[in-house]
Amino acid sequence: MSRRKSEKEYEKTFACHFFRWLDGEKDPFIGQVEMQQQEAFREGEGDAERRLQEKNILLNQIYGRKKSRSIRNLERFYKVASVVFCGILIYLLLLTVSFLPPIGVAQRPINNEVSARYIEKGLQETGAINIVSGMILDYRAFDTLGESHVLFVATVTVLILLRMDKGKKDYAGVSLEEVEANDRRYEPKNDAILQMAAYLLVPVIIIFGVYVILNGHLGPGGGFSGGAIIGAGLILYLNAFGFEKTERFFTEKTYKRISFCSLSFYCIAKSYSFYTGANHIESIIPKGTPGAILSSGLILPLNIAVGLVVACTMYAFYVMFRKGGF
Repeated sequence: MSRRKSEKEYEKTFACHFFRWLDGEKDPFIGQVEMQQQEAFREGEGDAERRLQEKNILLNQIYGRKKSRSIRNLERFYKVASVVFCGILIYLLLLTVSFLPPIGVAQRPINNEVSARYIEKGLQETGAINIVSGMILDYRAFDTLGESHVLFVATVTVLILLRMDKGKKDYAGVSLEEVEANDRRYEPKNDAILQMAAYLLVPVIIIFGVYVILNGHLGPGGGFSGGAIIGAGLILYLNAFGFEKTERFFTEKTYKRISFCSLSFYCIAKSYSFYTGANHIESIIPKGTPGAILSSGLILPLNIAVGLVVACTMYAFYVMFRKGGF
């Protein structure tokens, strides 16, 4: 027969501490965690003046409290041009719809032989098990080329609008050097939880993005989705460790070189395919064995090129909107 524990012995057991914590009778962290009293917030001498100056700049530059005559004329022209453009666009769309065949007629675009061709002969003609990748990067590769260039042009536009050159100041009177110095002012500095999570997650995220890109011709995935995953990994690493560590391997020159090489390769590779296809010339690029990682002709390297462009574009968008430069 077991011996009944006394009250003092029971107070030392784990069960006693657990049930007291569960009932809210004792906080196990009291007296165990180092605490430091926070100092009251005090506004500096120049902070109030700077805040008022930024508010006036915001009202003048963004909300247009004070507008010159040229700006007012430009706004009137913009409104009139917008209405005219929308009217022309609506007219063209209605005109296009009016030429479509009636519902149920065999000549409707949805009933043509294109979709059947993709399904029935897609594997034979492209070598890709994933019909979507075969359609995007083979049958309709010219459209994908345009989409990749749209991403590049969008990034260039953001660079033109938001870029801050060193030595120059923006509308608030802040230089790029000051932005870089105060980049982490509103973030937890040396956040151990965020950095440990980034250490564990960033390699997994990037490896998974590479897998999605390389597996794009065999199953769900491809350059766009894999590039977005890699871009998210780069952004997480940047938020955890800041620009100083990220710029050791990814700078503005890196972005330019990767984007230029990827888009150039895409243009050259598909120009060869367009030329051979238009002239009924047999391509020398083998399609390989369907299902193998090295198969489907140019689809695999094109997926890699698209993935690199998408990853770099996502990262470039983030850093430009964050501080106006790499």
